[in-house]
Amino acid sequence: MHGTNTFRFGPFEADIRTGELRKRGSRLRLQDQPFQVLAMLLAKPGELVTREELQQKLWPQDTFVDFDHGLNTAINKIREALGDTASDPQYVETLPKRGYRFIAHVETTATISTTSSEQSTAVPTDDLQKDINALPQANRNAARFMFALIQVMYLIFYVVALIQHEKNADFLENHSPEITKLVLGLIFLTAILGIATRLYLFNAVAFDYHGLGVKFLRLFPALAIQDMLWALSPFLAIPVIGTGAAFASVAALLWTPFAQRTLIRMAYLR
Repeated sequence: MHGTNTFRFGPFEADIRTGELRKRGSRLRLQDQPFQVLAMLLAKPGELVTREELQQKLWPQDTFVDFDHGLNTAINKIREALGDTASDPQYVETLPKRGYRFIAHVETTATISTTSSEQSTAVPTDDLQKDINALPQANRNAARFMFALIQVMYLIFYVVALIQHEKNADFLENHSPEITKLVLGLIFLTAILGIATRLYLFNAVAFDYHGLGVKFLRLFPALAIQDMLWALSPFLAIPVIGTGAAFASVAALLWTPFAQRTLIRMAYLR
């Protein structure tokens, strides 16, 4: 890849000459040291770049720097800029105690200027794969607005459940007295935690916090479990809405955690 000036991957473009990382033309903030680490990974896509290689290239022995801390910080900065995570990497994969590997498809100035015959055979397959896996095009602000509405919906659920706890207790006592205390305890605990979490997510999306995508994916496993539990809450409202409406509401709420994840990816991780 000698002479390569630009690397393109997903919606990102890294210009080696200027040391700039851009996403759909908008420049992202990435300090020089993390950018140099990213450049080394991009130069060997799909291959292991060892910690020793990175140290020799970017942290020579005559510098008084904590290499492990410096490298870990650089990788974290790269992941934050790309909206990536160590647990579910789309770009930078960690090979414990060995190094890192860039796992996304990378185009260079050399591959972009391929002949028309090469493009006619390679590009359609690549485009087909992108069409299958890519999220639909959507207005980013619309995705943020819908995500915020979902947070408001959950806040209303939590507050109403706490206000109506006596009616919930009576309903449970009449139908399942053996689990009344357990269910009420779960309602109180998850509602209190949920109110704090939803207020954080609502404020983060309202103020367009750049790191929300990464933070949400870290929260998602625990959040999904809580949302699955609350998807059963319409059964407590059967005396008011009826059995059919309760089952329909449960079905919709079971889908909601994954809708939130998709909206976050549309707004912050594309």
